Amino acid sequence: MKIGTPKEIKNNENRVGLTPAGVAALVKNGHIVYIQKDAGINSGFSDSLYEAVGAHILSTIEDVYAAADMIIKVKEPIEPEYKLIKKGQLLFTYFHFASDEKLTRAMIDSGAICLAYETVERPDRSLPLLIPMSEVAGRMSIQEGAKYLEKPKGGKGILLGGVPGVKPAKVLILGGGVVGTQAAWMAAGLGADVTLADISLPRLRYLAETLPSNVKTLMSSSYVIAEEVKHADLIIGAVLVTGAKAPHLVTQAMLKTMQPGTVMVDVAIDQGGCFETSHPTTHATPTFTIDGIVHYCVANIPGAVPYTSTLALTNATLPYAVQLANLGWEKACEQTSELKKGLNIIKGDIVYNAVKEAFGW
Repeated sequence: MKIGTPKEIKNNENRVGLTPAGVAALVKNGHIVYIQKDAGINSGFSDSLYEAVGAHILSTIEDVYAAADMIIKVKEPIEPEYKLIKKGQLLFTYFHFASDEKLTRAMIDSGAICLAYETVERPDRSLPLLIPMSEVAGRMSIQEGAKYLEKPKGGKGILLGGVPGVKPAKVLILGGGVVGTQAAWMAAGLGADVTLADISLPRLRYLAETLPSNVKTLMSSSYVIAEEVKHADLIIGAVLVTGAKAPHLVTQAMLKTMQPGTVMVDVAIDQGGCFETSHPTTHATPTFTIDGIVHYCVANIPGAVPYTSTLALTNATLPYAVQLANLGWEKACEQTSELKKGLNIIKGDIVYNAVKEAFGW
């Protein structure tokens, strides 16, 4: 199979879809791999590293899309890429269709096969291609939140862990999945006063047993959230409904009950966001303020640490990529139920129900 990895063109997206090690594995299996010139440079991988393992370097993004049967990338195609996608081409990447009707319609019109990282699902309901980036995003949500709590950044001027004689910041984490758990570990490690809320009592029991003692667990409800946000310094939105639009857990009305300079980090923004007032931002302009509350809603948080993120992502995606290349998408999805669940759009037809429901189709 001919496989192509273009350079990411989303704002400040520095990751790349394949590492040199990934290319080597595909070439070893008899496939031809095309890498766009300088596609990996921001992740620390030069063209010469790719060439050394058998990749063909192509000058332009147009060349890569034209040559490849399968495109392996990181983020969803953006508008300049729509016209480059060929009918019947397999796109293996993050899509998050439920939060982007324009993208969904463009991919329907393209006639491509869209296999989304975020909906590849194991029988135990875990999401193997979302987990590594959720781990990065969860940890970074605290790192970024701590930064924007600084007064020059618009925050309250609170040090997350406090100091002897001064109380630490109060961190509220909404969601006890991978993002929320990683955020809790980071916040706790920095010495914050952490509360993690979730709607699953078994999950809360597990987290209460495994997380540090400065993390308290709380059964979530709209009433509980409304009360907790009043006293929080940093709020992390970490709720995921697989393949569907995220629920709005923090409403605009709640903002008026919060203290000015509170920071909210919406890690669910790829799926529409779990704060009512959220809208996607970029690494170039990561925050905006409403009613005195700082919102951080960057849609590709892991793109800020591309070396770590690219290695973590390829570790997870490569076995599936090899299977897709060796067998073709139809046979691979027949043989592997988790890959089949990754199928969102096939040659103009939406086959993932949560995407249909998101738009009422």
